[in-house]
Amino acid sequence: MPWGFASPPASTTSHLAAARDPAVGRTLAAIHREPAQAWTVAGLAKQAGVSRSVFAARFNQLLGEAPLAYVARWRIQLGAQLLETTDDSVLQVALKVGYESEAAFNRAFKREFELPPARYRRGRSRQGR
Repeated sequence: MPWGFASPPASTTSHLAAARDPAVGRTLAAIHREPAQAWTVAGLAKQAGVSRSVFAARFNQLLGEAPLAYVARWRIQLGAQLLETTDDSVLQVALKVGYESEAAFNRAFKREFELPPARYRRGRSRQGR
């Protein structure tokens, strides 16, 4: 599933540097291509072709956050984009971006945006009128 419509969670400069890095760039492409994948640091390191410790250190150095923190923020940003641009239910959005339940997505979304997904959607739809 292509997700080119959402901006990356990291700053543009650091994201571009990370994308150019052979190891980290491969993992970023995989994360963006398959956000619902059950990513682990070990799985991402395998995608990168380096050890877990080397991968985690390089990822953190280039993007300023741990790999799984990046995955979580990416998923929430994609979820917000889907809430704004589709009529999918909150559960459908949650599943598309890698959450196993609507409740888990609601909790993570509320931490990031300080309101639940349904209220976020209602607020965005009023702004678009």
